[in-house]
Amino acid sequence: MDEQAIIARIRRRGAAGNFVPTAHARDEMDDESISFIEMRQALATCQMLEDYFDARRGPCCLVYGVAANDRPLHMVCTSVKSTLEIITVYEPKPPRWATPTQRGK
Repeated sequence: MDEQAIIARIRRRGAAGNFVPTAHARDEMDDESISFIEMRQALATCQMLEDYFDARRGPCCLVYGVAANDRPLHMVCTSVKSTLEIITVYEPKPPRWATPTQRGK
């Protein structure tokens, strides 16, 4: 499946609320006060930053989206099942991220 098809699938599932965070992602949501609504909004218009074809959980990717409150979010997700699985979610911040879409030094 090509990148456009993967992103289209992620956006559809995100906009419909058809996603589930893993226990790790729920911990990150609590730690960074990230809501399901923010995740849904960010997924609906996300773009792919990195693709991880050979990940332990199966093919997944890092996506970037912006919630309605202008909060940038990164999510690692896999769309191989009928429900989008969110492996982790966080707000990209320095020093790891120079900008929401560029890794830091």
